[in-house]
Amino acid sequence: MERWEVATVADMMSTEKRRRTMSRIRSQSKLENRVTKALWAEGYRFRKNVRTLKGSPDIAIQKYRVVIFIDSCFWHMCPDHGNWPKSNQEFWNRKLGRNMERDREVNAHYRKEGWHIMRMWEHEFKEDFKGALDRMTAFIEMAKSEAAKGKK
Repeated sequence: MERWEVATVADMMSTEKRRRTMSRIRSQSKLENRVTKALWAEGYRFRKNVRTLKGSPDIAIQKYRVVIFIDSCFWHMCPDHGNWPKSNQEFWNRKLGRNMERDREVNAHYRKEGWHIMRMWEHEFKEDFKGALDRMTAFIEMAKSEAAKGKK
């Protein structure tokens, strides 16, 4: 017999079913795929989810020392759209708190190593996809020009 935890209307799954559901969440979202396809179509060449780099950046251009993260409003606690779950609060406080701490550690690592790091919220793309993509390409171009100056 399964134990049901019904703390909110939104959480009508057993603990085991919730665990299975959460374990199936993948590192690439449809939004990330849409962004990377658009970036590739613009002529940028990069690697996705590079596990050898700290934090497995969503987009990495090692030649220009660029890493870009597209952060989910839920998993990274967006100040505008992030909301703490009502059920199992002790777990979520630890989990989401650790995610935010890890983001700070990753940012500090890349800054210390002299990389160009950009973090964008998923809602930036949902609100204005073209504008967000333009900000991303401008960031890459800035890093590219800095790399070119360093070679001269």
